[in-house]
Amino acid sequence: MLLYVHIPFCEKKCKYCDFNSFALSGEYKRRYLRDLKREMEMYATEEEIDCVFIGGGTPSILNSDEIRELFKYIHENFNIADSAEITMEANPGTLSCDKLEAMKNVGVNRLSMGLQAVQNEHLKYIGRIHKYEAFLKNYNDALDLGFENINVDLMYSLPHQSFEDWKETLEVVCGLNPAHISAYSLILEENTELYEMWTRGEFEPNDDDSDIEMYRYTIGYLATQGYHQYEISNYAKDGYECEHNKGYWKCEHYIAVGPGAAGYIEDIRYNNVCSLDEYHEMVELGKKPIDSKEYLTLKDKLEEKIFMGLRMNEGIYFEDFKRDFGVDFMSKYSNQVSALEERKLIVKDEKGIRLTQKGREISNSVFVEFME
Repeated sequence: MLLYVHIPFCEKKCKYCDFNSFALSGEYKRRYLRDLKREMEMYATEEEIDCVFIGGGTPSILNSDEIRELFKYIHENFNIADSAEITMEANPGTLSCDKLEAMKNVGVNRLSMGLQAVQNEHLKYIGRIHKYEAFLKNYNDALDLGFENINVDLMYSLPHQSFEDWKETLEVVCGLNPAHISAYSLILEENTELYEMWTRGEFEPNDDDSDIEMYRYTIGYLATQGYHQYEISNYAKDGYECEHNKGYWKCEHYIAVGPGAAGYIEDIRYNNVCSLDEYHEMVELGKKPIDSKEYLTLKDKLEEKIFMGLRMNEGIYFEDFKRDFGVDFMSKYSNQVSALEERKLIVKDEKGIRLTQKGREISNSVFVEFME
């Protein structure tokens, strides 16, 4: 079982972000931590939690006392395994040595640091609140305090970002030798400031060929630096794959708390309300702050298992479908597998199927083939 805790506050929303987050307010933050405690109590369980992920928003916007308070609530309500991977997202501009020490002392053993690019002009254009120099100080402080498992988030195909800019970002970050790198292509989401800037003609997004060229370069270059790609956008040194994300891609059950959080327990996927006020009102009344529920059918679970599993380089295994669903994969999907093999988008062996490099580049086109 996994646990996700959402911290929905940011000092400033990045221009590309469509996550459920709000401008920081001290009053709302204090009330929110109390509300989060109430919601955790509704999901309290003795079942062992193997991974904890504190995401956002900007979790490192909490002060040291609030970090300790948050983890007190977590341990009061959940049985966290001694060997659990405990990740906390942390953004430069909101970190300090005191906060890093507090994280270390409450058991955080994996940091996920948002950088995106090493050029300050790009950081400013996409609305980041920090410069590269602030990231570097926070990163080195984390190393000095004993954090060994650090992920760095990067983004390519940014507005006005050249191929040489992206190469420089990869080279500089690899020189820091983090344990894990996540590298995502920019997606222009509606209802974001960057999307509105594009519609006003302020920049031209990267074309598909340039985006794929950057992606291929990323895979090849990171491999030369000791990072193996284990999922479409994720690369790790040996022994440092993100267990929380792997659990998500393998469709394991997870409890999610906080406004806008999405959880998956037994056959039910749920989404919490997004509004802070509505969230507060519901937990005050002792109600789980759920906005919608989806009861997954066998068809839903099969399709989700396929498109989530194929995100990983190892792909999906036929025996998992037999064990979990009583389904003979090749009997059910032989036509799709044959067609995708012919197009060189997947490879098949006696154990299962996985995407080729060509398939990863157009993965959504592969996933849709398995949807009825």
